[in-house]
Amino acid sequence: MQIPAPFDYVRATSVDNALELLSRHGAESRVIAGGHSLLPMMKLRLSRPEWLIDINDLYELDFILRDGGKLRIGALTRHTTLLESDEIAALFPIVRDAEAVIADPVVRNRGTIGGSLCQADPAEDLSTVCDVLGAEAVIRGPAGERILAMADFHRGPYETAVGQDEILCEVRIPIRPRSGSAYEKVERRVGDWAVGAAGASVTLAADGTIADAAVGLTALGLDHTISGAAELLRGQQPREELFVEAGRLAAAACDPVADQRGPIDYKRHLADELTRRVLRQACTRAAQTQEG
Repeated sequence: MQIPAPFDYVRATSVDNALELLSRHGAESRVIAGGHSLLPMMKLRLSRPEWLIDINDLYELDFILRDGGKLRIGALTRHTTLLESDEIAALFPIVRDAEAVIADPVVRNRGTIGGSLCQADPAEDLSTVCDVLGAEAVIRGPAGERILAMADFHRGPYETAVGQDEILCEVRIPIRPRSGSAYEKVERRVGDWAVGAAGASVTLAADGTIADAAVGLTALGLDHTISGAAELLRGQQPREELFVEAGRLAAAACDPVADQRGPIDYKRHLADELTRRVLRQACTRAAQTQEG
């Protein structure tokens, strides 16, 4: 049986209280909510915090709120809440696509969007989703609040811009008219980490051309965003030849490793095929929004 190293535990009563506890207990303290990423690492002794600060009572971080041209999502919002939100599905169908294939109901009932993003696992789905949607991370600490683009929030595998004495409080996603998005994932069995996955967001101009686009990959390298594919798409009419070329670019740009989930050539094939699929779906959804 794998057992974590000894630790102390305290339950925060507010964001300010959580920040004070982080400051008081220093570098050996960690925030915990769902715990599905942190606890397995503690059992393997890969993480040995001396203090766990439980933030499950911080209901101020559990919300979905439309605020002008942005949708604000609290960091403590559970995966199940995101999956079941009709507002999110209407604005950002990619979120429902991804949430439907994240782990299993037990994990989705406890896991949070903030925990997923702060884990910064290259095989984590919501990091790709937030990247292609152009989301921003709102971080609070002793010096106040700061807002970062996802490109600046994620600094590398298992590393984010959140300081030891800071907390990710919310995610803000811009709402763009005439937009569509999609996510597809291949896994060995239901609830497993991705062998490979792709996400896309497309915004159409009034004439039906692609005004803006973003393509991202999961578990196929350290960089979620495929910039070359997005540049190819802008200003073009959606068509199959365009999707084929974008898939080719994604396959060439990704950097997968061979492991028990598959060889490199197979994973590059997934990058190609899944990129084509999500672009078709995203453009179809954007056109439907435009017609509506």
